[in-house]
Amino acid sequence: MSLLPSVELLSSPNVDVSASVIWLHGLGADGHDFASLAPALQLPKELSIRFVFPHAPSIPVSINGGFVMPAWYDIQELSIERKVDRVQLMQSAAAVHALIDREIERGVDSRRIILAGFSQGGAVILEAALTCVHPLAAALSLSSYFPTADGIKPREQNSQLPVFVCHGSRDNVVNESLGLAAVESLKAMGHSVRYERYPMEHAVCPQQVDDISKWLQEVLA
Repeated sequence: MSLLPSVELLSSPNVDVSASVIWLHGLGADGHDFASLAPALQLPKELSIRFVFPHAPSIPVSINGGFVMPAWYDIQELSIERKVDRVQLMQSAAAVHALIDREIERGVDSRRIILAGFSQGGAVILEAALTCVHPLAAALSLSSYFPTADGIKPREQNSQLPVFVCHGSRDNVVNESLGLAAVESLKAMGHSVRYERYPMEHAVCPQQVDDISKWLQEVLA
């Protein structure tokens, strides 16, 4: 499998990399979408993280009339349940696994690799994190949902993976009820889940950025 093209940033350019965060964007965006967030996290210099922001391939998206755009998978129906192409979603999760393998080859301990994703990207990273053959540090789901919860085949290596779920109380793209449903599914699987809601729409807000920064430092302490 060829690796996804990505934007890469180092939180501390002059310090050896000690951890990695692979961060997936949402529908219609690309890897640059969250790249500006890395410096906004204001992480301490001693915590040297390589941020990897991959670009999704461009595919036809049914809910947008078949218009071709960057997407991790096709969304076939824009109902509250959201009918998605699960095969494509799992293919995207496999592409994330390949990026994890590369970080390990670069010398990063898998237990210091975090997966993060916004909206569509969050759905992919939940699938990827729980099915990864390597033990990971944690997962971060932003304004997202868990469409493969009822059919996922988790690996024992990540059966206790901590997950941070963030959602906007005014999200009119991915209703907060879907984020809460993801939390309940994860808890039922035995995961330690932190949930935070913010007075925002389908976006990221300053308080959330601050919370993510503190969470990253706690996870990688």
